[in-house]
Amino acid sequence: MKPALTESLRTRIKICGLTRAQDLDAAVKAGVDAIGFVMYPPSPRAVSIEQAHELASLLPPFVTPVLLFVNASLDAIHQASQAVPGALLQFHGDESPQECEKAALLCARPYLKAARIPASEAGGFDLVKFAHSFNQAQAILLDTLVDGYGGGGKTFNWSHLPPSVSSHLVLSGGLTPANVTDGIAQVRSRGLSLAVDVSSGVELDGPGNKGLKDAHKIHQFVQAVRAADKRIA
Repeated sequence: MKPALTESLRTRIKICGLTRAQDLDAAVKAGVDAIGFVMYPPSPRAVSIEQAHELASLLPPFVTPVLLFVNASLDAIHQASQAVPGALLQFHGDESPQECEKAALLCARPYLKAARIPASEAGGFDLVKFAHSFNQAQAILLDTLVDGYGGGGKTFNWSHLPPSVSSHLVLSGGLTPANVTDGIAQVRSRGLSLAVDVSSGVELDGPGNKGLKDAHKIHQFVQAVRAADKRIA
């Protein structure tokens, strides 16, 4: 008999780009660990500071709100963080380590930094160097380089990632209930720990449904992650 799954092996789950209370409720009921709110106005999944505050106020204890920014001003970051107590900061643009650390210090919040990895040439991206540059980040989020900033539903070649990175990692970019198990198997051992982050992979079908989540897909995704954890344990 396999030993019980330990906390160190449990893959944390973040659902990003939520815009509706009903989707937040579905994610919480499915057992996710974090909810992401996009604070980048050009994104079809963007919410206002007021919306982020209202949605985050519905979260129960121990489910963490995450505020996603793209090349935002310090003032915009500070205003949003003040409106959403306890939120982590996620920097998904071209922010330098110094800019991330300045914002994190101002807001007194930990931060995540997204690494935008080319879909076909993941081996050409120096993740070890990137993680070293952002060594104050709570984790490095591995996303696929697409036009714009994330949410493109594209994966990169996970097998090209370096075997050992001295950071906690968050796997993102094109994850779905169908491929997240393989992603976890390929990436789990490469960092200090692994979490997964999904957005488009749990949305309603159709081009006009960005930001509208599918409760069934959310539950499928969480079940696939838990199945992967049990298999590896």
